[in-house]
This record gives sequence, structure tokens and C-alpha cells, in this order.
Amino acid sequence: MGILYICMLSSFLLLVLIPEGICMDIIDGKEAAPHSRGYMASILDKRSICGGTLIKQNWVLTAAHCKIRSSSVILGAHNIKQKEKEQQRFMVERAVTHPCFDYNSKVNDIQLVQLKGNAELNKYVSVLNLPTSDQDLKAGTVCSVAGWGVTKPNGKESDVLREANITIVDRKACTKIYKKPVLITSSMLCAGPVKKRKDDTCQGDSGGPLICGKNLSGIVSFGKVCGNPKKPSIYTRLTEKYLQWIKDVTGGAD
Repeated sequence: MGILYICMLSSFLLLVLIPEGICMDIIDGKEAAPHSRGYMASILDKRSICGGTLIKQNWVLTAAHCKIRSSSVILGAHNIKQKEKEQQRFMVERAVTHPCFDYNSKVNDIQLVQLKGNAELNKYVSVLNLPTSDQDLKAGTVCSVAGWGVTKPNGKESDVLREANITIVDRKACTKIYKKPVLITSSMLCAGPVKKRKDDTCQGDSGGPLICGKNLSGIVSFGKVCGNPKKPSIYTRLTEKYLQWIKDVTGGAD
């Protein structure tokens, strides 16, 4: 009753306050070196619907708003339109959405996907460890994102993995950018292109990782305008509560 009440209260306070989120992918940036990000996962139906991060041999971390039904997950891919020898494909055993996720506000936009079977870890497929703490990130911190999908607004999805560098934006400044009654919570991070660049996430890569330094710091969640420095995208921040929830669901550390 307690967690349900809290979830319902949070959803009520934030319901429809944040504009309808869109799936995200990489704008501009560059093609990643083939198989250089072994933790990247592509969640597929007939096409790529979301990105994700392999955090255990049989668990992928992604965004809660990714609708996973009869989906499969590809690991070790560079070109997702080809059957590369490095790829490993798994059906989904189950998807566990955060109990307090609200689709309209994108609050608690985090989901775990269990694979039917364990990934074989090698130089093409690897686990990205969760952070040991939830230290917040300072404005100006340079992070990276990667994914398959559109390389320009309203464009076509990319066959190959692309990557880009983006910069963390001050949370208070981000709240002013999105304007009231939008609420950017402490469990979210804002990040976007630097000055005149357009490197950003956009349609097609929701659920992908935000990497800051060597740490998994967030999950691609939602945004307004792709590739616009004045409209940074929003990421779910891996807070202590989320890290504990992940451990509870997946059975703790390996």
C-alpha cells in the first residue's frame, strides 16, 4: 500500500507536466568503431525500438517507456541490419518496469529486461558495471551516448552504431529552459550539444546508456527538439534508490 500510494502521488503531481517524450537516437556525432561498445544492446521487434545496456549476463537496462512485448535483444552488433558473426540474439524472458513509472511525465523511466539465456562474454559482448555511488554530475561534464537510429530529425535510422559527446546542463537552468509546470527532478540529468554543435540523442535510441567518464550514469529518456543546444535532452539518473531496485530485481551482484 505504501509504495503504491507514493507512486500514485508522484504520478498525480507530475502527470502530463512534461511534454510527450519521444524515443531517442544519435544526431550528428560519428560512426562508432565496430564492436567498441560491447555493452550496447538493441531491442527489436520488426525493427529497432530501443537501446539498452548489458549490466549482467542475462539482464539489460533500458527505459520504462520502451514497450517490450514479443521483442528480441541483439548484443555485439555494429550493423543491426546484417547478421554479423559477432552478434548474439536472445528472446526476452520478462520485462520489469519500475513500479512508480509514469508514462506521461517520464518519472522513474527505468526498466530491466531479462534475457532467455546468458550472454557469452568476449571481446564483442561485455557487461558494463553499475556505478558504486550515485554522485550527481556537475554542469559542463562531458559524457557520451551511442545508438542506432535517425542521424537528423525526421530522418531514417542508422544501420550502424553511432556515438556522440554531449555536455551536462545545470538542472536549475534546464528547468527554466523547459519552463513551468515542467519539473526536472533530482533523479534526472539534462545534457545536450555544446554551443553550435548538434550532437544529441533523438528518435530511435531511448533506453541507451549515458556514459560519463567510464561510468554508466544515466538512461536516455525524453526531449523536445533534437540537436538544439537550447533544448537539452533528459536522462534518468542512476540514483541510489534505482541502483538498489536494480539489485533487488536482478538478484544482487554476480
